[in-house]
Amino acid sequence: MHMQKLSRTKIELFTNCPRCFWLDVKQGVKRPFGPPFTINNAVDYLMKQEFDVHRADGTPHPVMVANNIDAVPYQHEEMDKWRHNFTGVQVKYAPTDFLLTGAVDDVWVNPKGELFVVDYKATGANEHKIHDSYRRQMEIYQWLLRGNGYRVSGTGYFVFAKVNKGEGFGHGHPVLPFNFFVEAMVGDDSWIPATLARMREALDSDVAPQPSPDCEYCAYRARADQFDS
Repeated sequence: MHMQKLSRTKIELFTNCPRCFWLDVKQGVKRPFGPPFTINNAVDYLMKQEFDVHRADGTPHPVMVANNIDAVPYQHEEMDKWRHNFTGVQVKYAPTDFLLTGAVDDVWVNPKGELFVVDYKATGANEHKIHDSYRRQMEIYQWLLRGNGYRVSGTGYFVFAKVNKGEGFGHGHPVLPFNFFVEAMVGDDSWIPATLARMREALDSDVAPQPSPDCEYCAYRARADQFDS
């Protein structure tokens, strides 16, 4: 029997709503898709290219120097695989028979050989903040790398690329300026094994779990069902 492959986003989906997770993974009924994050994906691509220049040179990026982070982008033969959505960092978790995957944005390493998980975020908001979903994302990536035997620091970093609205489009030039901000976060991945156990329990059941009280998708469906003739 093959292990069931689940991405990090499926763990997040279960955390948001067990019923939506069950419908998606067990029944193939997915939530409606929203618009694509085209600008965010473009910024993510450009940031990876920029940090890759310093990865190849073994030098810190200026934003790392400015924030007193004693590290450089990590050079590893599997880095491209780790960053690819369809492969990512993988862990075979025998207690639940899951193959867990997660595609990291970046990994940095300090002189002690400890790895820092790094996640890029593009934002146009006035205030950049670490949301609960960002925190869980970071902790899952840390857990996955630890599961592969790497020394992973409890500290991870979010690099926010924030649109500089004050400069418009570069004052007549076809340029959209961004400012970089780095926020550190200390992760705690102790919640993950118990969550995976609940996910397995849900998938082994033929009965849909109860929806989360704040799930707007389940609330819409329940409200709409009242008008079925």
